[in-house]
Amino acid sequence: MNFRRGSYGDVEQLRLLGLASWKQYQANLTPDNWQKLFNNLNRTETYAELLTQSHCIVSENAAGAIIGMAFLVPRGNPTDIFQADWSYLRYVTVHPDFSGLGIGRQLTEMCIEIAKRNKEHTVALHTSEMMHKARHIYEKLGFTILREIEPRQGKKYWLYTLAIA
Repeated sequence: MNFRRGSYGDVEQLRLLGLASWKQYQANLTPDNWQKLFNNLNRTETYAELLTQSHCIVSENAAGAIIGMAFLVPRGNPTDIFQADWSYLRYVTVHPDFSGLGIGRQLTEMCIEIAKRNKEHTVALHTSEMMHKARHIYEKLGFTILREIEPRQGKKYWLYTLAIA
């Protein structure tokens, strides 16, 4: 397993990984909500935009295929969910064929280390009721629920934060 910084040359593999990984949640969503999520995941611009504003880490298998990704967006990029003085994680994703190997945890830990080096004060993320494994990882790493946020794709979502010392 190899971890490295993601680049624009990876956009197509990131898109395919997003589709393969999130497909496991299709049965949990209404057809309309799945189509909205699919459309966003299928846009190369989704990943290109994140690469422009964030630090991307990818995990590759022995053949060099990308099997995991995570984006750490630095403070100064507020959204309707994330405050301007927070950094935040997006698309911490592992291909289902490689689930359970600790890749998601390693990607998250690497993002936290980058946040520490960049002197961030808070790392935030949002996750849903569908993502039990991810929530367990985040909580073991010290993230705590700040509050429930507006549902997305018809599912409960929570905003988590981690204070960086």
